[in-house]
Amino acid sequence: MSDNNRLGVFKTYKLYVGGKFPRSESGRVYEVTTKTSAAGTAGKGQWLANAPQSSRKDARDAVVAARKAFGGWSGATAYNRGQVLYRVAEMLEGRKEQFVREVAASEGLSKSKAAAAVDAAIDRWVWYAGWTDKIGQIAGGANPVAGPFFNLSTPEPTGVVAVLAPQKSSFLGLVSVIAPVIATGNTAVVIASADAPLPALSLGEVLATSDVPGGVVNILSGVTAEIAAPLAAHQDVNAIDLTGADAELAKELEIAAADNLKRVLRPQPVDTEGASDSEDWLASPGTHRLTAFLETKTVWHPTGALGAAGSSY
Repeated sequence: MSDNNRLGVFKTYKLYVGGKFPRSESGRVYEVTTKTSAAGTAGKGQWLANAPQSSRKDARDAVVAARKAFGGWSGATAYNRGQVLYRVAEMLEGRKEQFVREVAASEGLSKSKAAAAVDAAIDRWVWYAGWTDKIGQIAGGANPVAGPFFNLSTPEPTGVVAVLAPQKSSFLGLVSVIAPVIATGNTAVVIASADAPLPALSLGEVLATSDVPGGVVNILSGVTAEIAAPLAAHQDVNAIDLTGADAELAKELEIAAADNLKRVLRPQPVDTEGASDSEDWLASPGTHRLTAFLETKTVWHPTGALGAAGSSY
């Protein structure tokens, strides 16, 4: 049969929750379209797909999945987590062309610029994979005390982290906020870019076929404010990254997050177009996102005494 007579098979995008791919429990979807300019400004373009519109129930289900996965993931060795993150980079490398197409259409970029963003995102996974077993050395240490004690501080993961992904950088920015959260042993509930959710939903397919345990990363799409509100107020969410929120929404969510003393990572100041994610995602990421969702545990232990002279070790 000639290719001219063949009907294309359209992809059905689904949420990624608990290692599975459910549709929204509400049954709602919304249209995702291409950007209408190379600059990536908002506008009604060509239809790309119908994305699931997550509900509050979907958000609660994602928190349950993230909490269930936390014990095993936080208890894994840092070296093992690094291996898992590196495996994600390997899987992304094999599906690079797909992500280049989705990023180009979602952000209104040329193919070369989209390819550069995807390459940077893959490199970003490798960067954080290398930090998993090293962050403890710069975020912890032995503290000097006046007494016969060891005083040791070590970083531990905070728990379940709600992440509002950048609105404009649908893939590189997304990876830049997810990878540091899970690299340090946390689990994540991620709200994808509202206008450009397709790369995030496809990332769920990569995570499912890599070594990341189900529930470690949960990806939701839909109206950011609608999904973020129950997550900010949820008593079993330990922290929230407000990168993808505008100033007004960030303020509301920060107030809600105070109810159970969540750790809050505030967004960058808004840019001239009113978008909150004005961060340069191509710049070196540093370690500030790795330490944003870590708690410090300090342990005191007596050194003991050796011999009659009272010498100690």
